[in-house]
Amino acid sequence: MMQARIRQMYLPAVVALGLVAALAGTAFAQSSNSQVGTWKQNVAKSKYSAGTAVKSGTTTIEAAGTGVKYTIDSADAGGTVRHWTYTANYDGKDNPITGNSQNGDTAAITRVDANTTHTVYKKGGKVSVTMTSVVSSDGKTRTNTSKGTNVLGQTVNNVQVYDKQ
Repeated sequence: MMQARIRQMYLPAVVALGLVAALAGTAFAQSSNSQVGTWKQNVAKSKYSAGTAVKSGTTTIEAAGTGVKYTIDSADAGGTVRHWTYTANYDGKDNPITGNSQNGDTAAITRVDANTTHTVYKKGGKVSVTMTSVVSSDGKTRTNTSKGTNVLGQTVNNVQVYDKQ
């Protein structure tokens, strides 16, 4: 009878400790994600295919569960303003894009290593643009290399350099 009483007293504490450990593990995993942060495009260091250059761009990457939420804001050389978002896990599955992305209507992300991700954008289920994103070892620079054909029919062979804010 005494053992049953001890179990009743300690069971809530054990459950609570387990929850704290699980949440701490998720928080640690996200805090070690080098992609997370606000990144401002360094237009002078970036290179674009004809017709695809931007005047300015900011990407905000936030932890979202076991994945991330991307918010992209840019203005192209012609003055078109773009704002688009998506939330994805690093599982390679398609996730819907909300807004006016020139890359497609879905994005799928996979993690290559601690500082590198690979994103596949699709329009209508067909691959449009692929992008590899690498964060420098000091965590201050993020470089996106994109290839494909965007939804406007333009050839994309771009290198975008971003500085962490």
